[in-house]
Amino acid sequence: MLVVCSPGSPGTTAEAQPTMDSFAQAAGRAAGWPAGNLGAIYFESLEEGLPRLSQPDAALAMVPLPFLMRYGQELGLKPRLETVPESGAREVWSLVAKKGRVPSPAALDGWEVTGAPGYAEDFVRNILLGDSGGLPSDTKITFTARVLTVLRRAASGEKVAVLLDRTQTASLSSLPFAADLQVVYRSRPFPSGFLCVVRDRLPAADAKSLLQALLRLHENAAGREVLKSLRMVRFARVDEAELDKIRRPLPSVEGSAK
Repeated sequence: MLVVCSPGSPGTTAEAQPTMDSFAQAAGRAAGWPAGNLGAIYFESLEEGLPRLSQPDAALAMVPLPFLMRYGQELGLKPRLETVPESGAREVWSLVAKKGRVPSPAALDGWEVTGAPGYAEDFVRNILLGDSGGLPSDTKITFTARVLTVLRRAASGEKVAVLLDRTQTASLSSLPFAADLQVVYRSRPFPSGFLCVVRDRLPAADAKSLLQALLRLHENAAGREVLKSLRMVRFARVDEAELDKIRRPLPSVEGSAK
């Protein structure tokens, strides 16, 4: 089973299942696996995704970078491919707050920083905003999937700053209260997400055939159509040196999977 877990992303498990089934069929067929040998399921929440990844048939995972940084070591996630979304090969995060309230993240004493990556506090603090001069120790980092709600709070003057991905940032100007907001900081570009093997649950020969097939999936029309349904353009090889550099500022273990 391939478990896709992307906290804060739109859609439910039930809504995504037809897309997951199509992807699993296409990937398994491309790898030369017998029909039905690969399944896939999507979760938009940690509460459902984490327990599913702990089950013994969860042999593969597709997760965003914050998830990998927060839970990768505990769950035995070994990144093998990068996911390349339609929005671009690299993700840039923007920190948005009330216009004129703060000059930089370092000035967010007593503030809340919230957004989809907020479940990975050490990642947000040490990596995503690590090049900004650092957050004050009393800055509260939280997770939310309801970005529009917190953007309204920010625009009204509450002490909250919001982390937006590239797509969300591009839509910022369309909001009726956009003039009351400003981008305080933009992160450096990061990989968007990863396809990982989970512990040693997938035999090496099967992993090799599947990963090679996924790297070629975009080379034919049917494969491109399946990837498009996932809002992706292709899979790419992992840049291990880059990933090691990203991990370096993190504590050795970022907490326990709860």
